[in-house]
Amino acid sequence: MVRGVFWIINDKMLAFPFDEKYIEGISKSGKTYNHKKLWETIKSKRCNKPFDYYPRGRVDYTGKGKPIIYMSPHVDDSYIKDIVKAFGLTEKPIIKIDHSKHYHCYLDEEM
Repeated sequence: MVRGVFWIINDKMLAFPFDEKYIEGISKSGKTYNHKKLWETIKSKRCNKPFDYYPRGRVDYTGKGKPIIYMSPHVDDSYIKDIVKAFGLTEKPIIKIDHSKHYHCYLDEEM
């Protein structure tokens, strides 16, 4: 089961399946990455915007082992195929569009 996080930056997906490569970005649970912590490690290679500027999401699993993708409403469904591939999902995931402030990005400020 591969967990991780992703961003959509300039119409391209930037995915980080959890492999403990970015130790500074690991979440409290130790099973995935934290968007904010990971961004601090990788942003200099990408851009100087804050971690919550771009639309983002995460791949996780339910208690029964079913893959679930949580994502901003600004992540188009056309990226789901890329997310499935990037995280090596072998079964159809549950998709949860998260309208909470947790997944807000610059596009929410324009509304």
